[in-house]
Amino acid sequence: MELIPLFKKIIQAKSETPDDGGLLDFISEYLDDFTSVRLDSNGVKNLFIYKKFGEGEHLCFAGHVDVVPAGEGWSVDPYGAVEKDGYIYGRGCQDMKSGVTAFLQAVKATKVFNGTLSLLLTSDEEGPAKFGTLEVLKYLEENDMMPDSCIVAEPTCEELFGDAIKIGRRGSINGVIEKHGKQGHAAYPEKATNPIHKVAQVLHYMAGVDLDDGDENFAPSKFVVTDIRAGMEVTNVTPGKLKLMFNVRNSTNTDQKTVEAFVHKYFSEMNYTLQLDQSAYPFMTDPNTNIVRTIDAAIEKVTGIKPKHSTAGGTSDARYIAPCGVDVIEFGVRNDTIHAPNERTTRKEVEKLYAVFQEVIATY
Repeated sequence: MELIPLFKKIIQAKSETPDDGGLLDFISEYLDDFTSVRLDSNGVKNLFIYKKFGEGEHLCFAGHVDVVPAGEGWSVDPYGAVEKDGYIYGRGCQDMKSGVTAFLQAVKATKVFNGTLSLLLTSDEEGPAKFGTLEVLKYLEENDMMPDSCIVAEPTCEELFGDAIKIGRRGSINGVIEKHGKQGHAAYPEKATNPIHKVAQVLHYMAGVDLDDGDENFAPSKFVVTDIRAGMEVTNVTPGKLKLMFNVRNSTNTDQKTVEAFVHKYFSEMNYTLQLDQSAYPFMTDPNTNIVRTIDAAIEKVTGIKPKHSTAGGTSDARYIAPCGVDVIEFGVRNDTIHAPNERTTRKEVEKLYAVFQEVIATY
């Protein structure tokens, strides 16, 4: 199958998390000379498929076939793979069915490679992600099959195709503060302890504040308030409790202890509780590793652009792969319409992404 018809076929599979839309069976059949291992768990579909060409290193391409729900506001069928005005439209065409298509076709076309090529695919990256990539990594570790390097084909480019790769990601610390007061009548504030008034006195010292200065690889870790609620939606009762929720996308310079100390600095005189949860940990791949140097050269050869090395944005399944000792980077098409109505990418970007992955395989 040619590249663009393959891309359209993959878009047309309605694979909303955790449904794979039949894509993992299709990929197993498409790479019929590879060894397939299905590792489905708790309704999540997972596939590890590999071929040993030689005795050299193991290069893995990783990604997800699931997409977020299409939602409303589309001018075309979100699963129609409509092509018009130079764009191909469809839910997941940027995030990340273009990437899956490009590396699937690149691996399919490979005849010679001094090592092992593999694909790691899941149907639950956009959801809880508890039974997807983690299950495959568990299998790889148990069977001594962990790759040396990995490319996650998430959309990474910003203004032009080829302008950015991710060599790391920030972590994500989620927090909930509960400030306890004493409920009372609004007409008698001296008889109550209003937690809104107490928190208001310190909030401007916390909201949007940088917890570190960042460095050459990471932006500063910022304390971002995401929700505040208290009271009973009446005007004559002061609340007895306030709940404040926040998120910190943290660099390697900030951890949970840093956040805890920051909150305590301003809440130490208050009756409060704090809950912290780390949903992702920061990581960074050394820019001098083989995979970074190889993909940098491949992108520059195909596009004429030397990509910048970024750690910005949210999280991806690379956060699970990096702690396994794998050199992992992310590279894919532009990300300007991900998760939006009328998500789209260009035919040229998919073709160039395919060419970059072919060059990586040829020169790794």
